Amino acid sequence: MLAILAITTPIFLLIGIGYVARWSGVMQREQVQGVGIFVLYCALPALVIRALNQQPLEAIFQPHYLVAYGLGSIAVLGAGLVLCLKLQRQPLNASAMQALGMAAANSGFVGYPVAAMVIGSPAAVLLALNMLIENLLVIPTALILAEMGNQHGSSVWKTVRQTALNLAKNPVLIGLTVGILIAVTGVAIPGPIEKVINMLADAAGPAALFVIGGSLFGLQVKGMMRDVGQIVIGKLLIHPLAILVAFLLIPDIEPIYFAGALLFAASPMISIYPLFGQRYGLGGVSATAMLVGTIASFFTISLIIWLMTLSGLITF
Repeated sequence: MLAILAITTPIFLLIGIGYVARWSGVMQREQVQGVGIFVLYCALPALVIRALNQQPLEAIFQPHYLVAYGLGSIAVLGAGLVLCLKLQRQPLNASAMQALGMAAANSGFVGYPVAAMVIGSPAAVLLALNMLIENLLVIPTALILAEMGNQHGSSVWKTVRQTALNLAKNPVLIGLTVGILIAVTGVAIPGPIEKVINMLADAAGPAALFVIGGSLFGLQVKGMMRDVGQIVIGKLLIHPLAILVAFLLIPDIEPIYFAGALLFAASPMISIYPLFGQRYGLGGVSATAMLVGTIASFFTISLIIWLMTLSGLITF
């Protein structure tokens, strides 16, 4: 257990440093957002590019992994929709947002730093694969459904087109495209540029955790316990469980990737989740779920790492 705490404690201490920086007034909200922009537009794309050029392309893009992670995530999204829309009779837009909170992990800002501490360099490869699932499948599906709820089923194709345009501007997916092109063409990256890519990639983990901590400052837990509770439980427990089942059903996935997938799935909801929630009338619930989920993930991630060590999936 001490070995597990040695991994998880520094991660959440970095989150705490970000929080204290905002609480103490050392950094303002806009400054934390600036660090977040640096991570999203510079560090994470560089991390993906480096990952795609450290080993042969055929060793990176594993269809079995993509299918398993995609099935597990979309199953949680569907279950969340059924729970909120059919059983609790909530509106479609609110149901889609709650389901998104359960099914889309914070892969870049929490999942990658945690996985990198546990499984090492393969974490960067998994970041690229998971970003494909989240940005091309889970998030667009939830946003299209939420927009349909707002517009009562009209302008669906307009929503699909707008979502596609937004995805085309996603810096991580742009980095993914650049990395694939470099890997396919075999173009050698000049030494100075490669050094810059490495420096940016190394900054991704610590800076991302700092941003998460700073973003949590000012969020308040209010009387929304049912919705917040089911989102947090769905994200931190049901999503990893669904990924576990999906990976057990699909063969030929390396154990280290299996372990990494569970760590990514155990991460709290995506960092922009409160922004999506605010757009669709769920601002308070989504922000509170982000706060509670991030704090609770210290315990659930530690538990999942401990269970994986007991099963022999990972060793220290």
